[in-house]
Amino acid sequence: MAHNLSFALHVLTARLDRMGDRLLRAQHDISYHRFLALVFVGELGASTQRALADELGVTEPSVSRMTAVLAADGLLKVEPDPAGGNRRRLSLTDKGQRLVTTVRRDFEDRLAVFVEHSGVPYAQYAEHTERLLSTLDRMEQERPA
Repeated sequence: MAHNLSFALHVLTARLDRMGDRLLRAQHDISYHRFLALVFVGELGASTQRALADELGVTEPSVSRMTAVLAADGLLKVEPDPAGGNRRRLSLTDKGQRLVTTVRRDFEDRLAVFVEHSGVPYAQYAEHTERLLSTLDRMEQERPA
């Protein structure tokens, strides 16, 4: 049977996402999707609702509802943009930053154990994944508009 890496990668990613969602809901009472929003705000610089919507691939009204929940949970600060208009500036609260730091470390540790149990050397897997992501970034930048 021929290998179908594209499908296998999709299945692996979807299953890892579901596993992450189950862990986050059980241990921290937050969905994986909302956790990703915190990661994008705190570590990847999505400082407005528009930027966060773009990163998550969802609509601004969806992000507005999500950020309201995260703010009510004390994980996110949502403030008017000093430049004016309807834009909202986003930043993590101390509680949100602690959650992101703790969960990212836990997920990385769990992934390292999973990869090692599979017989794949973790360092090589990480290096190859970074190379693939870098290549994808270059290809997207070179793509004509």
